[in-house]
Amino acid sequence: MGLEQYRSRQLWQALYQQRVGSIEEITSLPKSVRDLLTRSGLEIGLPRITQTFLSSDGTERYLIACPDGETVETVWMPNGDDGELGDGSDAAIEEADATSKVGSSKLENSIPYRRATICISSQVGCAVNCQFCLTAKLGVKRNLTAGEIAGQVAAVLNRHQVKIGRDRINLVFMGMGEPFLNYDNFMAAVHLLVEGMGIPESRMTVSTSGILPGIERFAMEKLRPKLALSLNAPNDSIRESIMPITRKWNIEDLLAALHEVPLRPRERMTFEYVLLGGVNDRLQDARELSTLLRNSGLPCKVNLIVWNPGPDIPYRMPAPEDVGAFQQQLIASGVPAFLRRPRGRDIYAACGQLKRTVE
Repeated sequence: MGLEQYRSRQLWQALYQQRVGSIEEITSLPKSVRDLLTRSGLEIGLPRITQTFLSSDGTERYLIACPDGETVETVWMPNGDDGELGDGSDAAIEEADATSKVGSSKLENSIPYRRATICISSQVGCAVNCQFCLTAKLGVKRNLTAGEIAGQVAAVLNRHQVKIGRDRINLVFMGMGEPFLNYDNFMAAVHLLVEGMGIPESRMTVSTSGILPGIERFAMEKLRPKLALSLNAPNDSIRESIMPITRKWNIEDLLAALHEVPLRPRERMTFEYVLLGGVNDRLQDARELSTLLRNSGLPCKVNLIVWNPGPDIPYRMPAPEDVGAFQQQLIASGVPAFLRRPRGRDIYAACGQLKRTVE
């Protein structure tokens, strides 16, 4: 357009730091430039939150509209879900500190201390077909663009008037979709979030069901969020029955690939383990899992997730005493294990429940 180069920087800052919703809001640009952008047919904007569901625990689930009429879900979790505990990051230290102060008036009155986790979707639906997950029932419609992925964050940050640098925000790519099946757009979104919005990659976690080529590409990235593998079983036999993708890439191959992913100082690889009553929650499963992880040689920790129920999913929640025994068995075997708090289960916002539910 023949404009000065610094105008592009002003536009970039307006889009990603100020998170403006229209060209007219870019007051750093003179009106003549704003008019030129408008006359050229360019439009900018944030994804539109069409519905909001509020949980009794403060979690919010959003139905977010895409330009083509599709919708995805994004979740806001004030004070997180303890998912970062033990992973060696700053977010883990903050979570441990907050957990130790639960019920303390010091925490409630500590105005400078604010933190939240945003759960982001990477696809419309999901193609992986994990048997315990509601999102799998949708199948996959399409990949989200980098702008649609990063835009979810911008829309939620604006809703809660979050100021990056003042408020502590963690991002988890654990919503609808498998990020490593939309690898290029996922990584492009990471760059927008880091370089544009100023959210450090060390405050992001991407969860994969075990897409081996994606893990191998991820290991080569210079700018890289933390990684979590959705393991969910101590052996291939059980894993294949609940995660058919195991037929393509088995546990041994996945662990070998994880060894190639560089870790930051003190960082641990996270393994997610959804506990399904009578399927993978027995003490013998815990013993087998601890042996598997110890023998892998990876510095790691396990996030235990009590299965969140959904209609027409043929599983049951494990008994609380079985969950406790499973966790203690891992810890006693030398494997750090943490119980992720379910957030928003009453509004279908918890892990495995995202299905564009509007009731």
